[in-house]
Amino acid sequence: MDTAADRLTGTLNYREAVLDDVPALVPLVESAYRGDASRAGWTTEADLLQGQRTDPQGVADVITAPGSRLLVVEQDGALVACCQLEHRGEAAYFGMFAVRPELQGAGLGRRIIAEAERRVRELWDVREMHMTVISVREELIAWYERRGYRRTGRMTPFPYGDERFGLPQRDDLQFELLVKPLG
Repeated sequence: MDTAADRLTGTLNYREAVLDDVPALVPLVESAYRGDASRAGWTTEADLLQGQRTDPQGVADVITAPGSRLLVVEQDGALVACCQLEHRGEAAYFGMFAVRPELQGAGLGRRIIAEAERRVRELWDVREMHMTVISVREELIAWYERRGYRRTGRMTPFPYGDERFGLPQRDDLQFELLVKPLG
């Protein structure tokens, strides 16, 4: 039986995204979260949200914003994952984390988040990593908790009515702040 770990072979290369990467990054992010393709992995939000997760302008904004990096992960030259890193005072923000659905469950996410934490300590000498997760995503939150993140109970509302963030299928969506001290 072919597993995600079997497909995760070869050397991983980490680099900062450039604007020429936008056409490849948008479908990567979409495939990890939305639509039927996302159901091949375990990070899908397809039952919570329809519509888009991001768009070319949103990805370009992350790439070009001051104090922001979009980390691209390639395996043997093929795009397999990405994540946003943003400097926010004494903390860094971790977002737009996407791994190709067929590679989820192979340990790639764990490796990427460790590299992201290392990079923000080196780049910005920050003390904490922050992220927001839809609060009903219990399995995903548990995965982050196993990586040392803790729930804060601090919630922010989901942007209902702003289709740039998708079309909610429930009326109870909100984001919870997760925090990890970086040693």
